[in-house]
Amino acid sequence: MPPSRVRPAARPRRLPRADGVTTRAQILEAAGRSYAEKGFARTTSKEICARAGANMAAVNYHFGSKAKLYEEVLVEAHRQIVSLDELEAIAARGGDEPAAHLRAVVAVVAGIVARAGEAAAPWGVRVVVRELLSPSAHARTLIERAVVPKAGVLRRLVAATLGLPESHPSVQRCVAFVIVPAMALVIAPKALRRIVLPALDSDGEALIDDLATYMRAGLQAVRRKYAAASVADGNAAARHAADARAGAPVSRAHGKR
Repeated sequence: MPPSRVRPAARPRRLPRADGVTTRAQILEAAGRSYAEKGFARTTSKEICARAGANMAAVNYHFGSKAKLYEEVLVEAHRQIVSLDELEAIAARGGDEPAAHLRAVVAVVAGIVARAGEAAAPWGVRVVVRELLSPSAHARTLIERAVVPKAGVLRRLVAATLGLPESHPSVQRCVAFVIVPAMALVIAPKALRRIVLPALDSDGEALIDDLATYMRAGLQAVRRKYAAASVADGNAAARHAADARAGAPVSRAHGKR
């Protein structure tokens, strides 16, 4: 009887190397802090690697190039201000009025604004501010990967608040009216706010409430405007149809005989 063959022991499954993931995250963090302090043009890959405790080839290995690393930093910076997951979670809340959703968005951004000048503040605010004030060739990546998806969520919230379709031009305008005040607060240097408008930094909750009230009142006024126009158009169309059924001549303007 032939001897039975002994099967070789199965090789253990190779797990993903955690050190590579850690190194990538360390480089991204080091780059974000460096770009926040000095900007993209004045920061070298050597400085970033030294700060991250990584070898010189790490930037190209994990990101492909310094430029690609900066694009990842821009996306992460915008996420630190407000993430897509946060916005989607706010939009998905059941039972709340759209205006309450917008207030929650304002609260998220205002919280970052309130901490923008603190030493422990996320570096993302300063990176985004630098990019807004002096756009680089990589701004398109920031817009396409970070801004566009979040703007889509805001469009849905604003459209629901106005009672208009997302494609309506006024929805886009009102999205700008919601975003621009928050951007102005983010961009304004803390020293300027402290000297010119010190109340902005004295009470974070009051800032959120007032800004949300301001936005809500404006959006409600726009909603009333288009609701009234819709009613007027409906009444004119009804008169026009009634006159047509009666066989009366109808002028093109306002349905008058």
